[in-house]
Amino acid sequence: MNAFKRYFGLLFLLIAPLIIYELILGAIANIDTAGKKDINNPVIWIIIIAIFTPIAIGLIIFGWYAFRGEYDHLPTKSKEL
Repeated sequence: MNAFKRYFGLLFLLIAPLIIYELILGAIANIDTAGKKDINNPVIWIIIIAIFTPIAIGLIIFGWYAFRGEYDHLPTKSKEL
């Protein structure tokens, strides 16, 4: 199970920057001043990127701790905290 946690930590470390990269590429591709749809509005893209960037940073932090093995032993009793 500990190896499983470490693999997922590595997966989160790799996926989180890719998510932000894809969001920025999507924003660049879809922002159009002449467009009439909501997807062409830059304000929507700024909001989306501003919301998902801290989530991706959290995934990176969680992945780093999982990859380092910080979650190998989880407390089962309050005395272990």
